[in-house]
Amino acid sequence: MSNRLKYDIKEKYGYELNEISNKLNQLEAGRIYENGGSKMDGSLATNIKQLRKMIGELLLKIQNGKDGTDDEIAKLFINKDY
Repeated sequence: MSNRLKYDIKEKYGYELNEISNKLNQLEAGRIYENGGSKMDGSLATNIKQLRKMIGELLLKIQNGKDGTDDEIAKLFINKDY
């Protein structure tokens, strides 16, 4: 019996993966409060906490077979009665 998923993780959870990728790119570019003084970048500790939360939420969705954010948003528009 195969434990292979019946969907492409990159496709199903693209939004979540893009959020994580963007956060990592910002950190890689040195966009943290300590470097630039811009409060919107957040401190290194804050960014690490955000990444931990993003990764944890994504893993829970995958583990429990829940839809990704893109699918959840699409359902909101598809199920609307106009």
